[in-house]
Amino acid sequence: MFVSEDTVLFSILIANYNNSVFFNDCLNSVFNQTYKNWEIIFVDDGSTDDSVDKIKKIIDVNGLKDRVHIYANDKNHGCGYTKRKCAELANGEICAFLDPDDKLTEDALELMIVAHNKNPNASLIGSRRFFCDEMLKVVDVAPSLANKVKSFKNQLDTPFVITHFASYKNSAYKKTDGIDADMIRGIDQDLYLKLEEVGSVAFVDKPLYYYRSNKNSISLNDNHYKATAWHIYAIINTCRRRNLSFDDYCYLTKIKKNRQEKFINSIMKPLSLLKMKLIRRRNILNYKAESKYDKNIFLTKDC
Repeated sequence: MFVSEDTVLFSILIANYNNSVFFNDCLNSVFNQTYKNWEIIFVDDGSTDDSVDKIKKIIDVNGLKDRVHIYANDKNHGCGYTKRKCAELANGEICAFLDPDDKLTEDALELMIVAHNKNPNASLIGSRRFFCDEMLKVVDVAPSLANKVKSFKNQLDTPFVITHFASYKNSAYKKTDGIDADMIRGIDQDLYLKLEEVGSVAFVDKPLYYYRSNKNSISLNDNHYKATAWHIYAIINTCRRRNLSFDDYCYLTKIKKNRQEKFINSIMKPLSLLKMKLIRRRNILNYKAESKYDKNIFLTKDC
C-alpha cells in the first residue's frame, strides 16, 4: 500500500505518430486532472507532421517543461517499439498509456490511484470507456463491468474486458519481459496478458477514457483485420508463456465469413445498424441512470 496517495507519481505514456491535430484535447485532459502528481512521457515515432514543435509550444504556454518529457525516435520504428520506450522512460509508480487522439475524464488518475491503494496486489487495473466520433462526441458507452467481472477468468479466456483506461504498477511491469518492440498492433492487449501473470486484476466500474474513432487509427476501420491478426499473435505468445495449447484458443480467431454469410449480412446490414443504434442509446441511458446514485466502483478479480 502506498504511504500517501498524493505522493504517488503517475506516469502518462503517450506514443505518437502524426497526431498533432488532436494534442489540445489529449494534453488538456491531463493538465486538468483532479490528481496533480503526474508526469507525461511523450515519445514521437518519426512523425512527418508538426508533432514535436506543437507539443513544445503547448507545454511552453502552460509552463510545464519540468513535467512533460519529450523524446523522439531517430526514425519511424512502429507502435510496439515506441510504447516500450515510453514504459522504459517512466518514472512513476503507476503508469498508463493515453493515445494522443483520445482524452481522459478529469478524475481518471485520482480514481486509479485510489483503486491501486485498495488493491495493493493488483498489477493491472482496467476501467470502462466512452466511444466517440472523430469530433469526440460520445456515441456509446461501455456497459457496467459488474457482471463481467463475476465471470472473469483472465484476459485470455474472457477477452476485451480489460481495455482503456488501464493502469499498471511499474514494479509489476518490471517483472515481465516488457512490451514486445516488434509488435505493430495489439500491443495493449499483449501487455495486459503479461501483467496479469504477475499480479491480480482489478477494475474501476466507471468510464474514464474518451476513445476517438480516428480514420488514421492503426486498429480501426481498414486496419481492423490487421489488429485482429496481431491479437492472434499475442494469444500464441501467451499460450507459450503459460504452457497452454493454442489450439484450445483457436475459437478466438473465428473472424472469417464465407460468401453465403457475407451475402446474408449485406441484406441484414440495415437492421444491424438500427440494432446497434438502439444498443448504443440504451448504454448511454443506462450510464446516465447509474451516475445518479453512488455505488462501489472498485471491482477486484484475482487471476
